[in-house]
Amino acid sequence: MYVRSNLRLRVIWKYAWKSLLVFTAYSVFVCFVYGPLNLHSVSIPWQPVALLGTAVAFYIGFKNNGSYERFWEGRKLWGGIVNSSRTFAVEALEFVTSVVDAPNVDAPAASAQELSVRHKRMVYRQIAWCNALRLNLRRQPEQWDAAVAPFLDEEESERLRQMGNPPAHLIRQQAADLRVLREERGLLNDFQHVQMIRTLEILYDLQGGCERIKNTPFPRQYAFFSYVFIWIFVALLPLGLIGEFAKMGPDHIWLTVPFSVLVSWVFNTIEVVGHTSENPFENEMNDVPMTAICRTIEIDLRQMLGETEVPPKLEPVDDILY
Repeated sequence: MYVRSNLRLRVIWKYAWKSLLVFTAYSVFVCFVYGPLNLHSVSIPWQPVALLGTAVAFYIGFKNNGSYERFWEGRKLWGGIVNSSRTFAVEALEFVTSVVDAPNVDAPAASAQELSVRHKRMVYRQIAWCNALRLNLRRQPEQWDAAVAPFLDEEESERLRQMGNPPAHLIRQQAADLRVLREERGLLNDFQHVQMIRTLEILYDLQGGCERIKNTPFPRQYAFFSYVFIWIFVALLPLGLIGEFAKMGPDHIWLTVPFSVLVSWVFNTIEVVGHTSENPFENEMNDVPMTAICRTIEIDLRQMLGETEVPPKLEPVDDILY
């Protein structure tokens, strides 16, 4: 996610230089044909071009609204992941106590060491789930050892990395541990157990929402025809402008070049902005900063455990927060 309030010139140039080169070359070619070659038949009336430009503007505006909605929904889902992760950690730390509170459970009170181990395992597994979901959405399984494995037991890590959907199985393992805490150790009462299972259900819903966006491409008919309409308009624009500038004098036809390039660049930039917002989980400049969000979750949850040596928050790299 780009965090600077204003785009740097190099960022604008990165996305603009190729199209500007094409627009300039094409406009110069049209002017050369109209002027030095004296082929005035290339000129077309301006009114149809203006009408087409209005229609294209409405169309790409509609498409961009849909693209931004996908990004914003993705960001809201990850905001929910932050809150639900904190909720689960608080429930794990405050609900799982040393009191045996379940019927037909004949178990001694849990020691402080046992509670500490159980708390850490559940909270660390939640951190692992956030990172596993991030890697799953970005299709980055090669980062498992660095991002997920440190928060899991070695056996559990190796088993889960072979699964088709590791985040789903991590939540399943959390539920299995809660059942043990309730039925075998008596460290959860009925209400607490139901409440924590409900939190896991919310996490499943949030994961499913992210997967829906990831696995459902932006409707290609909108994206494709937006691109086609833009380039049809760009192709006709200098043909419509050159006749208007020619009315001002023969030397004024070259004004077609800067004005045509400017208008073409504006329309193309609007298209590019919409295109870069279609898929918010690709680890690109304008995507949801899942790595930074996962780091925030890790810091919060580890501090809830009482840890003081936690990693720092991630800072933007070249104004981009990943």
